[in-house]
Amino acid sequence: MKEITTKLLVIGGGPGGYVAAIRAGQLGVSTVLVEGARLGGTCLTIGCIPSKALIHAAQAFEHARHQAGGSSALGIHVKEPAIDIAQTVKWKDGIVQRLSGGVGGLLRKAGVQVLAGWAHIEDGKTVTVKPAEGEPVRVRCEHLLLATGSEPVELPSMPFGGAIWSSTDALSPGALPRRLVVVGAGYIGLELGIAYRKLGVEVTVVEALQRVLPTYDEELTKPVLDALRKSGVVLHLGCSVLGHDDKQGVHVRNAQADEFALPADRVLVAVGRRPRTQGFGLESLQLDMAGRHVAIDAHCRTSMRGVWAIGDVTGEPMLAHRAMAQGECVAEQIAGRNRRFEPMAIPAVCFTDPEVVVAGRTPAEARAAGIDCLEAAFPFSANGRAMTLEASAGFVRVVARKDNHLILGWQAVGQGVAELAAAFTQSIEMGARLEDIAGTIHAHPTLGEAVQEAALRALGHALHI
Repeated sequence: MKEITTKLLVIGGGPGGYVAAIRAGQLGVSTVLVEGARLGGTCLTIGCIPSKALIHAAQAFEHARHQAGGSSALGIHVKEPAIDIAQTVKWKDGIVQRLSGGVGGLLRKAGVQVLAGWAHIEDGKTVTVKPAEGEPVRVRCEHLLLATGSEPVELPSMPFGGAIWSSTDALSPGALPRRLVVVGAGYIGLELGIAYRKLGVEVTVVEALQRVLPTYDEELTKPVLDALRKSGVVLHLGCSVLGHDDKQGVHVRNAQADEFALPADRVLVAVGRRPRTQGFGLESLQLDMAGRHVAIDAHCRTSMRGVWAIGDVTGEPMLAHRAMAQGECVAEQIAGRNRRFEPMAIPAVCFTDPEVVVAGRTPAEARAAGIDCLEAAFPFSANGRAMTLEASAGFVRVVARKDNHLILGWQAVGQGVAELAAAFTQSIEMGARLEDIAGTIHAHPTLGEAVQEAALRALGHALHI
């Protein structure tokens, strides 16, 4: 068997793994990266990027349909539009292919050796890689980095296959179903459910809890709930799913123990993701675990010396940008630099319509931590740019300490607010105070003016409300 020796071996070519490999290569660390599927991982190939492409296509189609109905306030009228979903999927796949190829180019530029195959861990210093074709390769390393990501959770009563879709299946439909039932009203279920509704599909959402987007506070999710109902998405909240059959559809039980069936051509199960810890010999390392995920410290070190872990395999928040930051942190430590992974805030975005973005602490989280805080919100209904975008629903909210006005968190809900995430997180990382944001000149007319106005309102002198 052929053997390779390297300083760093990365298992997983997703956002965390490939960033770690690129940065290590830049710093002169000999690096091998192993990936069994396509470079870019879940995020680039079957998650973040393709889902946002589908969401954009759905948004464009809905706009065209709205104008064809003769109800456009802008005075734009077109003939009844049609969509070729096969062409849409082809366009989406083209984006994925270009980005995945770009990752490969960046890895080559950094001097990283990429092995296409599936890794199996023998011990903390030795991994066997089995390619699709050819002989296995044994890789011996000084440092082993686990970046294996996560996978969709199946329901025992509805395993994936046939009419039962995972989020991966929903991103590449052969044809649009007439009726789609979405199980789970978290961000994945609602992002895709809203997109399919905009494509003209009858969408029903079933959620075990009494709220949509239950990990966000209710004030933030209310505009999303209103938009769901206005769009015609049918919601069954506080309901559990019992199973599925091809004749009746999805069998559901509500809080009153009444049972009923929801007709469905396809069922999207989106009840969460779990760390990918099986199938590659991880158990041989006997690492400390924290529930279902690998336990790490502030340096991203596991309980075994020389073994590191980043990204979804280490648990929540399962976000690509968290994995990227952790990957860079690990690479620099292996190169001899002093680094820790202790960010002040990790932004999270839900690409529903309207979008939701959070960074830092919410008012409830600040109060739970015993902090006496100020909070203030500025509505987009008072923002000129939002009006010109026909997107006046939603608001920007700021949370700050009452004693010194140090900003603790930002939240926003509205069209396009995902692009505010960088400003939110930067202000927290740099230790900004309300006065810093209030005194910064914001371009007019932009949605970002609502950020300044929220800070002004917290100080007691908002200008435009």
